[in-house]
Amino acid sequence: MSATVPKGPSELHEERRVLGVVMAAVWLVYLQSAYVAAWHAHSTIDKWVSLVALTLFAAGYVTAFTFLRQAFLSSGARSAVRGWTAFGVLAVLALLTLPGAGQQGLSTTVYLAAVGVAWLPGRQRLWAVAGTLGAVLVAQGLEPGWTDEGGDIGGILLASVAVFGITKVIERNAQLREAYEEIARLAVTEERARMSRDLHDILGHSLTVITVKAELAGKLLPVAPERAVSEVADIERLAREALADVRTTISGQRSVTLVTELGGARNALAGAGIDAEVPTAVDEVPGEHREVFGWVVREGVTNVVRHSGARTCTILLTAHSVEVVDDGRGPEDTGGGGQGLRGLRERVQQAGGRLEVGRAGPDGGFRLKVDMLP
Repeated sequence: MSATVPKGPSELHEERRVLGVVMAAVWLVYLQSAYVAAWHAHSTIDKWVSLVALTLFAAGYVTAFTFLRQAFLSSGARSAVRGWTAFGVLAVLALLTLPGAGQQGLSTTVYLAAVGVAWLPGRQRLWAVAGTLGAVLVAQGLEPGWTDEGGDIGGILLASVAVFGITKVIERNAQLREAYEEIARLAVTEERARMSRDLHDILGHSLTVITVKAELAGKLLPVAPERAVSEVADIERLAREALADVRTTISGQRSVTLVTELGGARNALAGAGIDAEVPTAVDEVPGEHREVFGWVVREGVTNVVRHSGARTCTILLTAHSVEVVDDGRGPEDTGGGGQGLRGLRERVQQAGGRLEVGRAGPDGGFRLKVDMLP
């Protein structure tokens, strides 16, 4: 049993276009009385002028409704110039049907009003309908014996209301489609930003620790080969973990835990020869804050190891805040920061917190603090 293959956008568009042609053409059956009247016209010239005009009018009407939906989807709004052009051409063709078809030719005005309502924007539709009604009333008043027994006035009003409802549905659908497309674009942009932040934070931290351990292993190799071998083993482990983290980040399954990051911070600072004060318990931190606090610890410790030249680093943890402080050189610029701090700021803002960066004191140092707003 074969599976059903979903139709692509081009196939759906073609089906809807064909459906539009059929739905527009089916109403042309009401022009048959005008065709019959034109066929029996006394003048041969009037006969053929009316028949040709009726045929061109029918073709123009179907064409107008065939491309109506496409006009909405391509521009989101109808063009007044194109609308009045179509309305004017059809009005001239409708007028040319009268010599041969007589009063029966007034049935074209129902279709004319429908095209005006469909293609013209705003209140211009009212002008088109009013003009069509006025033309019918003038024709009936000037020609002896012409009455509204055919229901042209009622047909114009009914068709105008019906087409107005249809165009509103098409307009709303076009707006919904634009909204869905915008949502999809925003989702792609957000996913790219997330992946960029995660890859920067993960690789930045891992490569920083690997670099520190590689330098330490190089120094230990001549004097303590066994410790150097241990550091190299740690480097291999960190590299494998970084590779696994990249894979999970790409698949969207990457998560950060505060406990893990505190342990990683303790090891990274020790490997860099920095005295660290790192909390061991996270019980007082609410569960909804732990992931973002984990990212704060990761980014803060990465900057301490990579840039600060610090001798000590302290991580302070409360139920609603986390702070990373060192006694290093301090930041040259406490503004927007690099990509890591920009990404961290976005994470904190999305979690409903506030990020503060700056000097730890008058003697220098760096302070990174996040407060979760109540």
